[in-house]
Amino acid sequence: MRTGGKILVDQLVLEGCRAVYTVPGESFLAALDAMFDVGTIRAIVCRHEGGAAMMAEAAGKLTGNPGVAFVTRAPGATNASSGVYVAHHDATPMVLLVGLIERGHEGRGAFQEIDLKAMFGGIANWVGIAREPERIAEMLATAFNAARSGRPGPAVLGLPEDILTAVVEAEDAGLPPSRLPAPSAADMTKLKAKLSDAERPLVLLGGAGWNEAAAANIEKFAETFEIPVASAFRRQDHMDNRHPCYVGHAGIDMDAKLMAALRGSDLLLVIGEGLSEITTGAYTHVKTPRPNQYLVHAHPSPEAIGRVFRADLPIITAAEPFTRALARMKPPPKRRWNRLRKDLRASYERSLKPLATTGTVRMEEVVASISRELPDDAIITNGAGNYASFVHRYFQYKQWPSQLAPTSGSMGYGLPAAIAAKIEFPDRPVIAFAGDGCLLMTGQELATAVQYGLPIIIIVANNGMYGTIRMHQERRYPGRVVGTTLVNPDFVAFARSFGAHGERVDMTEAFLPAFRRALEASAPVLIELRLDPEAISVKQTLAQIRGDKD
Repeated sequence: MRTGGKILVDQLVLEGCRAVYTVPGESFLAALDAMFDVGTIRAIVCRHEGGAAMMAEAAGKLTGNPGVAFVTRAPGATNASSGVYVAHHDATPMVLLVGLIERGHEGRGAFQEIDLKAMFGGIANWVGIAREPERIAEMLATAFNAARSGRPGPAVLGLPEDILTAVVEAEDAGLPPSRLPAPSAADMTKLKAKLSDAERPLVLLGGAGWNEAAAANIEKFAETFEIPVASAFRRQDHMDNRHPCYVGHAGIDMDAKLMAALRGSDLLLVIGEGLSEITTGAYTHVKTPRPNQYLVHAHPSPEAIGRVFRADLPIITAAEPFTRALARMKPPPKRRWNRLRKDLRASYERSLKPLATTGTVRMEEVVASISRELPDDAIITNGAGNYASFVHRYFQYKQWPSQLAPTSGSMGYGLPAAIAAKIEFPDRPVIAFAGDGCLLMTGQELATAVQYGLPIIIIVANNGMYGTIRMHQERRYPGRVVGTTLVNPDFVAFARSFGAHGERVDMTEAFLPAFRRALEASAPVLIELRLDPEAISVKQTLAQIRGDKD
């Protein structure tokens, strides 16, 4: 005989859950109590449900096992939706548990009542409510399976308060067998024949379901075939960027040569990626519905293949078995694309040389120095903003997993993601980049980092504005500034008020000593960069965007 809360927690243990990110609520006190005696699951107390959900998403992205967030009824659930959307857009396995009102009060507009299916139905792989305590384990197992299967994503399970306190006899749910879809021999034979005939092939990596084995396999395949490989938007850690076959990032500010190669490829091999708007240049580099390229689309979900682009060779497969099959393939005797690969690699390497921006603190030099300074296993996180373009251009990701960045463009993600990364990998350096506007979306989670003694480093790019929006505003309505200027706190004092260390950098030369001190710290460190507002992007100043002649 167990309480519903104990049944839930026991099933979480079976599912491999190691941390639950939560803002506690009275609706699930029985579940929290059941965690008291469980030594394998940490309850990470967060300061906002959005931060908790983003932490769970980051944990799922890093490990491949669904990250778990636990929040309460309507206010908690609606706050958590920001992290659920990140998981939906990024195809990240995640489970959101929501404590609900008692079953007998449903449909009466009771205190904090919410319709979970209406709320999350459009952004979750699955939404369910366990209304019988005997079925809690079964429904939690269903949620985990839905989060992992096909195109991974978030699953949401509602738990009425009274089923968590009920005492019943119930069995744990068994784990489903692990079956990753593998490519058929016929598919691989056809792909090999098409590659043998190709002159301008390009491989594009992205999506979820990646792991260390897939990364090793793709490097072996790329090296054997000497084929150019690019990463999709914010998926740069899928291959060591130092590899001679890695040719860059198909994201914002894509290298011109890579863009031309993507448009002009005669065979485009897409692995795990859904071909997003950003990666395809608003669906212009790869045309819809039928691309100019011969499109080979390898993806674990049949719904993702053909959703926007019609593939010539659709292959329903997971990343690991597909890349393993690629690594075993024999290359053709003639590889007509050798010059293409060399040219693209040379262009990528040229793009790593910093373009000078204005101001006494140059973001390009900061990022390049961090890339040189950190060990290969460092994890880099960021939210959304123009500052992130400097990270994507000048940081070289050296192994998987090392990048946590929302393809949804969600602000506030960097700090929560860094917290989850340090909890999952305590021995690896974790660096969070954030803009001044981005940080204050979830800045209260500094308290979480301090509470758990997590020595993460937060680098704040402070230019006193919502930079991305200001850039577009100046481009469309030059000189008419409305709603994009920020008055910020003293970020160093802000960090210190939580118990973290804080430093301000006003000169580029002062950054590296401050960063080295931060790497030695035993507590969170925030480094504020005072940036020139004119240095709005990697390539242009605000004045140039406005079209000022002077």
